[in-house]
Order: sequence, then C-alpha cells, then structure tokens
Amino acid sequence: MAAKKTRGRQKIEMKKIENEDDRMITFSKRRSGIYKKASELVTLTGAEIGIVVFSPSGKPFSFGHPSLEAVANRFLGSSQEHPDDNTHPLVEAHRRVRINELNQQHNELLRQVDEEKAREKILKQNRKGRETQPHWWETPVDELNHQELLQMDAAIDDLHKTFLAKLNEKTAAASSSMALPMYFRHK
Repeated sequence: MAAKKTRGRQKIEMKKIENEDDRMITFSKRRSGIYKKASELVTLTGAEIGIVVFSPSGKPFSFGHPSLEAVANRFLGSSQEHPDDNTHPLVEAHRRVRINELNQQHNELLRQVDEEKAREKILKQNRKGRETQPHWWETPVDELNHQELLQMDAAIDDLHKTFLAKLNEKTAAASSSMALPMYFRHK
C-alpha cells in the first residue's frame, strides 16, 4: 500500500495556528462551516440567527436570518423602527419561503460538490492504479498463457498493418509533392 500524501482528518490541538497562511485558510474553511450550520439551523427550525466574525486581518464577515440588523435589533431590544420590521405578514411569509428555498438549493449544491469531490478522488485512485499496471506490450511473454499470446499476436499484427498503411500514405504524399514543380508545392 502506498504512503498517504495527506494527513486526512485528524484531531488538532486547540491553539493559535502560528503560520499566517495556514491560519487564513483555516479561518476561511471554518467560517464556511459555521455559515453552513447556521443555514441548516434556519432551514430546519426557522430560527433567527445573527453571526459576526472578524478575520485575523480585521475584515468583518456576517450571516443573518432574516437579516443581521433585525436579529441585532431584537437582541438589543431596540425600539428603532426598521423597514423590515413592519412588512406585511404575507410579504414576510413569502420572503421566508424564498429564503428556505434558497437555503435548500445552497445545501443541494454543497451536497453535489461533495459528491463531485468524492468522484474525483475515486478517479484519481483509479488512474493511479492504472499507472502501476504494465502496458500489454510491457508484459513478459513468459508470463502469458496461450490465449493471451494469441491476443498479443493479433494486436501486434493490427499495429503492424496500421504502421504500414501510415508509412505508405506518407511515402505517397512525399513522392507526389516531389513530382510537382517548385511553385506548386505547399509548405
């Protein structure tokens, strides 16, 4: 069995990642995971959620349902009138249905991406398996049985016929171009 190129999924120690590039990559992946979980919670329970995250470089990222402002106002008990807060119930119901549909589409697309990644992994493994197997012409003749020798003989005959046909074709093309005067020849 070949040695693994990646460490796979491993439990990591909970401490600050020292390498800045690794820290940014981890932040991006974990942030996406948090948004996905929040979206699933909204879809499954209809909860109102607000998440604000600042990257290590200070850039803000947010996720909110129905909106970050509505969740913050509700959390703070603010009496400020917000345009979203006094929408008609029918409009609000339609908006919630649309958000749920979009969340479901998003989750389906994430599922498809995961399937494609798994398919890519299988294809890479299959390709790697084929690379380790010798080609039919590299197989030692001593290891072949009678039927395999006949198949190899037929394949070599086909290859020889194809080779001769191409050689004759190229020879005919070369000789016909030599017969033409110099000003009719194509370069």
